[in-house]
Amino acid sequence: MLLLARTTRLEKVSSPTEGLSLFYTDLNRDFVDVREIKKMGRKAVDSNEVFIDGLPIPAEDLIGEEGKGFGQTLLGLNPERILVAGECIGIARNALVRAAHYASERVIFDRPIGQNQGVQHPLAWAWARLESANFMVTHAAALYDAGELCGVEAKAAKLLAAAAAVEATEVAQITFGGFGYAKEYYVERLVREALLFRIVPVTPQMRLLFIPEKALGFPRPY
Repeated sequence: MLLLARTTRLEKVSSPTEGLSLFYTDLNRDFVDVREIKKMGRKAVDSNEVFIDGLPIPAEDLIGEEGKGFGQTLLGLNPERILVAGECIGIARNALVRAAHYASERVIFDRPIGQNQGVQHPLAWAWARLESANFMVTHAAALYDAGELCGVEAKAAKLLAAAAAVEATEVAQITFGGFGYAKEYYVERLVREALLFRIVPVTPQMRLLFIPEKALGFPRPY
């Protein structure tokens, strides 16, 4: 497992982020207790509580420089945000395609429900916001691939894509009417999957603290 651990006492460093080291070591079950967390979605991947008590770690399992582990973990945060944002785009597009197909086939009073503006307009707004969010995702990804700074763009991409995914999946579910609540039509799963990314890996409130400071020059509010 990849483990970030304090190797220098807190009172001996000038910042809480100093004195942390990164290790890649064995997940020894004699010292580690792993308990699965039951979730409303994303069941293809386990989430777990991990309790570590007295785990011995060989010095050779250290990654990079001792005491600099926190900075090393930050290197993976921007691509993580961009990757998750891309996942949000995929979930939302899946939902809109399903909703559009259903609305074109579902006939009520001798006409498909997709012929009604009350069905079309919410889906059109969701599509427009989704594709706008995707531009920020691809922009952030291009900056990262080019080796340029992309912290603001990565967080903005995640913020916009997650919001667009929640909107698109909700609109898609409503398009199905009562069937949108049934597992048979799958869209209810997309609703659950999209909700996760509003809060992980970072909440929208945390992203909205970072963007004003880094993009607009506001003082840090915390």
